[in-house]
Amino acid sequence: MPKIKAPDLPGKKEEQLKQLGDLKVELSQLRIAKVTGCAAPKFPQILVVHKSIPRALIVISQTQENHRKFYHGKKYKPLDLQPEKMHAVHHRLNMLEENLKTKKQQRKEQLGVPTAAIHS
Repeated sequence: MPKIKAPDLPGKKEEQLKQLGDLKVELSQLRIAKVTGCAAPKFPQILVVHKSIPRALIVISQTQENHRKFYHGKKYKPLDLQPEKMHAVHHRLNMLEENLKTKKQQRKEQLGVPTAAIHS
């Protein structure tokens, strides 16, 4: 695999991740070939692939950081940039449902029965 150049990478999200996976696989194959003692001409290729992996990772992290900076302070953000919420927050009742009362609660309020007298 030829040497990766950083200016060629931005703007290719899915390709970057796929290429990163390919680089990792190739590096492991080259290292196995080195240990087994075959394909001596491919030894210099290990260094090229080894340096290409961080280069791809840097470009990926920079695009993510720029994405975060772009949406900072905006009213609407993509789901991946919104803060994660607890299960309870997602499934809580809305204001109307919270304020609904049962028939029994409504009767008690009409009669004016103090709640302290009930619990003591």
